[in-house]
Amino acid sequence: MKKLLGITLCLACVATAALAQSTNALPFTRVEDVIYGRKSGTALTLDVFRPAKTNGFGIVMMVSGGWFSSHEGISPAMFQPLLNRGYTVFAVVHGSQPKFTITEIVPDIHRAIRFIRHHAAEYGIDPNQLGITGGSAGGHLSLTMAVQGGLGDPNAKDVLDRESSAVQCVACFFPPTDFLNYSQPGEDAVGVGTLKNYKAAFGPRSDTAEERQKLGREISPIYFVRSNQPPVLIIHGDADKLVPIYQAEKFVERSQAAGATARLIVRPGKDHGWPELIKDEDIFADWFDEHLRGLKPVAPIK
Repeated sequence: MKKLLGITLCLACVATAALAQSTNALPFTRVEDVIYGRKSGTALTLDVFRPAKTNGFGIVMMVSGGWFSSHEGISPAMFQPLLNRGYTVFAVVHGSQPKFTITEIVPDIHRAIRFIRHHAAEYGIDPNQLGITGGSAGGHLSLTMAVQGGLGDPNAKDVLDRESSAVQCVACFFPPTDFLNYSQPGEDAVGVGTLKNYKAAFGPRSDTAEERQKLGREISPIYFVRSNQPPVLIIHGDADKLVPIYQAEKFVERSQAAGATARLIVRPGKDHGWPELIKDEDIFADWFDEHLRGLKPVAPIK
């Protein structure tokens, strides 16, 4: 986890430095620590970023590296291009490993999306058109919501649980998508192998091969691909040692075979993150413009 957090912090510093020299960073307001739920006696929070000139659409930002999430990990510089396009961004902090496992973290994201949708009028966004984004573990959670987000229970006691947790568009960086076939068919990474340092995120069910097979299918987005899933864009480096590009390739391949819209952009020679990553956020903004707002692309996305 330390390695991944270090990369995340490094990228945030690079992005902040680049934007400090830029004249293109448009103003926004920030509301911090909005409580969207409670878990084990602690508050689950998100920060709301509203550009001075909004376009009426919201993007859910997964603040997650190695399935660890914290308020300190929120870096507006990393999604400034989205704010510049007028998107209201909701930076979601979830329950973190090692205290919580992936299966316990995913419900936090469902809850956050339901909260955002329930308060859409307050935030001035369209409740029926939400995008989601993130990188690495945040990308995994984004894709999980793409394939597993769904209708709420109309009879639920909690009004938030009556709301849908579905998202309508996804753009993410280097996400794990199939923990049972990691860099090649049959390679188990459910808290072992390449991801052995992240065992806490998988919990005690990763102790045996039999349970890893069951858990791997439960938490891998690729096994829930469907024809009517939202449009997905993935940007991935082909030299990534932590999350092999095989993960993105197979997810996009299966999505396209199912008839869904999915696109992979490969960054040659790039590992798990790169200093120019901030520029790729503009590509994400293009994707959201096209698939959330219905705008015709000015130029091909590449």
